[in-house]
Amino acid sequence: MSYYKHHVFFCTNQREGKACCQDHNAQALRDYAKDKVKQLGLAGPGGVRINSAGCLDRCSEGPVIVIYPQETWYTYVDREDIDEIIEQHLQHDRVVERLKI
Repeated sequence: MSYYKHHVFFCTNQREGKACCQDHNAQALRDYAKDKVKQLGLAGPGGVRINSAGCLDRCSEGPVIVIYPQETWYTYVDREDIDEIIEQHLQHDRVVERLKI
């Protein structure tokens, strides 16, 4: 059994001269997701963990997150997309097909 039900990794990498997730405000949206998960009471062992990650090597599809142990990859644009991932995937175990990559 996994220590967390859902372990979410946000690429927050910044590179000079190449496409990267931080070009899309990834750190701010990661911080938003972390705060929202805490507010909803989902954070912690047996629940959800939100982490920053270095390059996840899917820069052309970015910004990206990956959720383990399900190995589900998503892209997102704004807080509404993050809210949908939290509500559907993290709370109700349903993949958000429109954001999946």
